Amino acid sequence: MKLGFLFPGQGSQKVGMGADLAQEFPVARRVFEEADEALGFALSRLCFEGPEEDLRLTANTQPATLATSIAALRAFESECAIRPALAAGHSLGEYSALVAAGAIGLGAALRAVRERGRLMQEACPPGQGSMAALIGLDLDAVKALCAEASSADEIAVPANLNAPGQIVISGHAGAVRRALELAKARGAGASVELKVSAPFHSPLMGPARDGMASVLARLELRPLEFGVIANVTAEVNRDAARVVPLLLEQVTGSVRWEESMRTLAAAGITETIELGAGRVLAGLMRRIDRNVKVRAAEDAASLRAAIGAFQAAHA
Repeated sequence: MKLGFLFPGQGSQKVGMGADLAQEFPVARRVFEEADEALGFALSRLCFEGPEEDLRLTANTQPATLATSIAALRAFESECAIRPALAAGHSLGEYSALVAAGAIGLGAALRAVRERGRLMQEACPPGQGSMAALIGLDLDAVKALCAEASSADEIAVPANLNAPGQIVISGHAGAVRRALELAKARGAGASVELKVSAPFHSPLMGPARDGMASVLARLELRPLEFGVIANVTAEVNRDAARVVPLLLEQVTGSVRWEESMRTLAAAGITETIELGAGRVLAGLMRRIDRNVKVRAAEDAASLRAAIGAFQAAHA
């Protein structure tokens, strides 16, 4: 059995995430203790107790999501000796995947994504940017809609290529809303504007990319223990020297998730575990390739169920 690790991104967060893992697994509890120390405030309390409005702030959401994913990872590793062949993470989740692969230390990754969240939030003034999910259209159709909706002053671009017929666009609010109306007029499904704080994965994130250059330049990188599929290329990376350029390109580039999961499947992986809050990636995989099983590890019960299934399959 070849196993894949999957790590969720922003949008999977919820109050209470990680609390059960920290209670049941000492190694998970230590992850949250390390996070509190690395960031200088009680991130663990924010994850476990909220309030939700503070957890939703991008500068908090990103380290909170990463910490919960790594807590689930450490709990898995403490109970199961099976190692992955590959890993992938959706947007922010790519940092979690790199921590799992040993390329970046946990404390350094937490500080980097907190700064990433702050820079992404500040890159575009409130109200000027937006994102929308377009349902039922292929990538070529979405690219055409974005081109038609864009102008010399406002742009919309494909941002998250999540699954067949599920693409998120990003850019100036006016252009995104025009693209959304065009999509609806041309028969798109339940396409909606998203409640997000910034136009992520678009050229409007240029200032955030510039800011992250100095943040990522300070990272101490180590050899990868297994390959990580990069969002912007949908290809397996095993070279530590490429980690920073790929993460920088990711700030303004599209998340090629559907292609990434097809890369994972082509490598012969049929069993994966979604480590962290929520089950968003499992839902996307059902639309991409039903031959790849995604098991959740968002709490102690689901983690133990996944471990039991993997051990049985491995035997």
